[in-house]
Amino acid sequence: MIGYLKRTIPWVDAETADHEQLITREWLVTNGLGGYASGTVSGVISRRYHGLLVAALPSPFGRMVMLNSVLEYVKFADGSIVQITGEERSACALQMRGACFLTDFSLEMGLPVWRYHMNDVVIEKRVLLRYRQNTVQVSYRIFGKTPVQLDLRPCLNFRPHNEPLNGSGNIVYSVVLLDDFYEISRGLGSPVLRMATQGQGASFVASRTTIEGLIYRVEESLGYEGRENLWSPGYFTVHLSPGNEVILIASTESADVLRALSPNESLSAELSRRNMLLGISRPEMKEGPGAEIVLAADQFVVTPVTRQHDTARINARGDEARTVIAGYHWFTDWGRDTMISLEGLTLLTGRYAEAGWILRTFGTHIRDGLIPNMFPEGMEEGRYHTADATLWFFHAVERYLQVTNDRTTLRFLLPKLLGIIECHMRGTRFGIRVDPVDGLLTQGTKDFPLTWMDAKVGDWIVTPRRGKAVEINALWYNALRLAEGWCRLEGKNREADILSQHADQAKESFNRRFWYENGGYLYDVVDGEKGDDPSCRPNQVLAISLPHAVLDRAMWEPVIKVVAEKLLTPVGLRSLAPGSPGYRPTYFGDIRSRDAAYHQGTVWPWLIGPFIDAWLKLHPGDKRGARKLLDGFLPHLNEACIGSISEVFDAEQPFTARGCISQAWSVAEFLRCWFNTADSQP
Repeated sequence: MIGYLKRTIPWVDAETADHEQLITREWLVTNGLGGYASGTVSGVISRRYHGLLVAALPSPFGRMVMLNSVLEYVKFADGSIVQITGEERSACALQMRGACFLTDFSLEMGLPVWRYHMNDVVIEKRVLLRYRQNTVQVSYRIFGKTPVQLDLRPCLNFRPHNEPLNGSGNIVYSVVLLDDFYEISRGLGSPVLRMATQGQGASFVASRTTIEGLIYRVEESLGYEGRENLWSPGYFTVHLSPGNEVILIASTESADVLRALSPNESLSAELSRRNMLLGISRPEMKEGPGAEIVLAADQFVVTPVTRQHDTARINARGDEARTVIAGYHWFTDWGRDTMISLEGLTLLTGRYAEAGWILRTFGTHIRDGLIPNMFPEGMEEGRYHTADATLWFFHAVERYLQVTNDRTTLRFLLPKLLGIIECHMRGTRFGIRVDPVDGLLTQGTKDFPLTWMDAKVGDWIVTPRRGKAVEINALWYNALRLAEGWCRLEGKNREADILSQHADQAKESFNRRFWYENGGYLYDVVDGEKGDDPSCRPNQVLAISLPHAVLDRAMWEPVIKVVAEKLLTPVGLRSLAPGSPGYRPTYFGDIRSRDAAYHQGTVWPWLIGPFIDAWLKLHPGDKRGARKLLDGFLPHLNEACIGSISEVFDAEQPFTARGCISQAWSVAEFLRCWFNTADSQP
């Protein structure tokens, strides 16, 4: 065993505990399929995405909330009853009354553990999702000499996890006892939830009820419907005594699958799997924050079971389907996020085979020279409105080949990559084409924002970047040079010479067109809808950071200086410099308010990766200085989603975490930078 990682969030007593933290700090466990369990530390549901089992089901279902929560009651011999967590009363109110006190919450090997004090006993609770199963098991142990009775009331409302809340009063559920499981469904064609408890004297009491009017505070703060009713079929009752364990199991898997492993075998297998992940990672990732983020990275690499057609086609070729969930809770797999994240999530963590599967999976989805921008929830086919995801594909292939030298995959992908370049040269969807006059890549349509700055509200594209965007052309030049090198490696010298000519033209034009003399940095867009755009944005860093830097070396220092002064924060780069027209310091409010701020100042953690790459190119001996740029992320591991890194942060102090609580490219780029700035790295 490599070691036993533990991150503990303590609360000393009910009077000094910050009760707001109990509700705003969240936890996340995933199952390798895109399914997950998640909630607040307190147990109070604050999002429509919270649940003990959000199952990843084949299309057309997608991910569905199957088990929202469990109301937990402890009954003592004197007849007194204490509620541990649940929605009928907040955990904070219980703490203030002293009935039940959460002494600490911890992640042990990335898995959540709660410890509650009440009367003279301590109860420990753990949540585990079985890997590649839609199965959750919640276990309880008691410390002390007093046995108790534990009543567990499951609460549910089967619905897609991103569906607006609308109550559940008119839905009729059925409950059937089949062998040793209770099966709950809501009609023909509905997924079935199987539930059981294991422990001394376990039984089920049929007592149907509706828990009405639950308020999900985060949803309401974001301008969404935030009230829901949950239905409960009854409750499980079981004796909990010292030395014994009670386990609640809920699953959409078959009874045979559930019986294949005991709960203890499942926990042992999962801990072994997590130790294996640490064991195969780079040496710099086997302890401390690096090791914790290796386990966080595991949450995003999934088998896309919701797309059965996709999996069948890939399996027929003798391959395995893999992809990357862009962020929890609501993102599916996005092409851009996957390619940016590939190195950190898979190559630094020793998951080389899965990296190859991801690249070849996306290779099967190329259409008209584009990889998908994203796959909608519960659908088989992707959507292709992106100008940069396909160019990041080249970068991801290059990083993969650097580590694996997998020429077989190169030979499989190279014709597809050359086809991508051909499509871009002659023009493809969404106005993506090379301008023959200067060799730069232009893109844009009035209907879709195509770069990563892709916020849109109705017909309003918040950050219009039609034209020749700076990072698109940095990626285009990098792709041309990479393809040139691969062609020479494979003896395709004629094709390589043509690619070299296109790259030379693009580089000359880039350095002539993008330098903004008055600001000492790069235009964000040239030949845009309103001419050349001098907005100071982080996109220009890619002109330096990519393996084949398109920007001349003489301009690196002034660009990095401006970006460091105006955009750098302790948790990433601002998306727009303060003082610029449209700058927004906070990312909060309803969807229009949030999208207006999304790329107008909001800090993006993933951008610390390209910035540190550029910094180390300019200061190759300053790994210590580059490592200090990651210091601001370490306190964040105790905030938002404990043990992970959020999607975005506010642009000003205190840099409050916002957006998805756990984001793939945030985690991947931190992990990559942690490795690249390690003292043992040459």
